[in-house]
Amino acid sequence: MASYNVEAPVLDTYHAVVSAFSDFLTVALHTILYERNIYPQASFLTARKFNCPVKQSRHLGVCKWIQDAVTAVEAEMLKCTLSAVSIVIHAPPPTSIPLERYVFSTAAFPSVPSSEVLTLFAARPPPAADLPEQFRATLSRLSTLYSSLSALPSDCSFTLVTELRDEGGAQPPLGSTTPWIAAEPGLQKTRKNNGNVYDKEKAPGRTKIGEYLGGAKTTPVRNVESGAFSLEMWIEEGKGKFEEQLG
Repeated sequence: MASYNVEAPVLDTYHAVVSAFSDFLTVALHTILYERNIYPQASFLTARKFNCPVKQSRHLGVCKWIQDAVTAVEAEMLKCTLSAVSIVIHAPPPTSIPLERYVFSTAAFPSVPSSEVLTLFAARPPPAADLPEQFRATLSRLSTLYSSLSALPSDCSFTLVTELRDEGGAQPPLGSTTPWIAAEPGLQKTRKNNGNVYDKEKAPGRTKIGEYLGGAKTTPVRNVESGAFSLEMWIEEGKGKFEEQLG
C-alpha cells in the first residue's frame, strides 16, 4: 500500500495555500481517472491521504504526467494568474469532444506579489486539521456523485485546462519554453481587462463563451474554505455526452 504525505498544512503563507491546492489536485486527478474508468481500475492501488483511502495509479507514465501537470499548475498559481483549473474528459476519436469537466475554481484565492508568496498572512491561520477534513469531505461527496453521472464511452482521454484571471492583465504562458498549449476554442472564454478583450478575434466589447463551457448539466460538489484557502468545485456534463449516447 502506498501513502501520500499526510502532514496537515499550516496555511500561514500564500505558498502554503498553493501547495495545499496542488496536493488536493493530485489526489483528485488520480481519483477521477479511476472512478471514470479512463484507465483500467486494476492499474490503481489503494493509498491513504487526508486520513481516508484514495486511489493512485501504479503506471509510472501516468504518475509522471500528473506530477508534471500539477507542478506546471502550481508555477502559474504562484504567479496569481489562474482563476480555475479543469480536468476535462474527452470522447474517443474521431470526435474527441469534451464530455465532462471537473472544475476547481480558484478565483477567490488571494492575489499577492510574487515577492511575498512566503510572507506570513496578517490573520492567524486556521487549525491545521481543518483543511484535510474538508478535503476528505469533498472526496466523499465526489464518491456519491459518480454513480449519478451518465456513463462514458470506452477509450476516453483526458487533459488539464487552466483559465486565466481577468484582472491584472495575466497573459497565457505559451511558448517553446513552457509545457502549455492553447486550449481548443470551445474551451476558451473572452477575457476582459480595463475595457480590452483578449480573444482570437480581437473584438472589443464582445462577449464570447466557448461552446463546451457550462455544459448541459452542472452538479455542484463542494466549497472548501479555510483561512485564505477558498475553493469551489463543480462538475459539468457536456451536451456532446448526451448526443453521443443518443447516437
